Amino acid sequence: MKPQDAPLVTGYALACVALFVILSITGYEPQAFIGAGFIPARFGAELIAPPGTVLPFFLTPLSSAFLHGGVMHLVFNLFVLLFVGRQLEAPLGAKVMAVLLVAGAYAGAFAQFLADPQSRVPMIGASGAISAAIAVFALIYGRSRARAIGPISRYSVHALWLAAAWIVVQLLVGFSGGGGFGAVAIWAHVGGFLAGLLLTRPLLRWRFGGR
Repeated sequence: MKPQDAPLVTGYALACVALFVILSITGYEPQAFIGAGFIPARFGAELIAPPGTVLPFFLTPLSSAFLHGGVMHLVFNLFVLLFVGRQLEAPLGAKVMAVLLVAGAYAGAFAQFLADPQSRVPMIGASGAISAAIAVFALIYGRSRARAIGPISRYSVHALWLAAAWIVVQLLVGFSGGGGFGAVAIWAHVGGFLAGLLLTRPLLRWRFGGR
């Protein structure tokens, strides 16, 4: 698949790389994490930070999705983003993909906020947005199909199984991890994934029409 087949995802990945390189060279990473990372405790109260470095709180779920805490964090996220996102953007289009990624970023931040609203640790990374894309990818391209359970349709059962499996995996990852900047924001992964599951059908209807 050529980059022109998925300009939004490719451009997003390049923007993340460019920002990572600039922040690494300038040594401005800590200020960027505080100023543009998602910090749950900022809701309703601003943290003390150098003037001009703090974006409005409502923008930080989006800005944090462009920040990464290390080379491996960046490489892993962009590998998954490009693998999944480019296969989705080609058939779904850039507009649908943009809505999905933004919704995933905000849903991931919201889930992380609910999990620890007093946290002052900046949440950074594209994981919420990517998790939303993974959910759509799994629903569209997944080979296994669940059976209907009573009034619950096969589609809904399949989505519920995916959600349960994803949550279990994230909890296991969380239990094996530590705290600080390097900690895995498991609830951001969960929130983004659930957003993707909920948005799959509406986005498909928007893109292709039908019921």
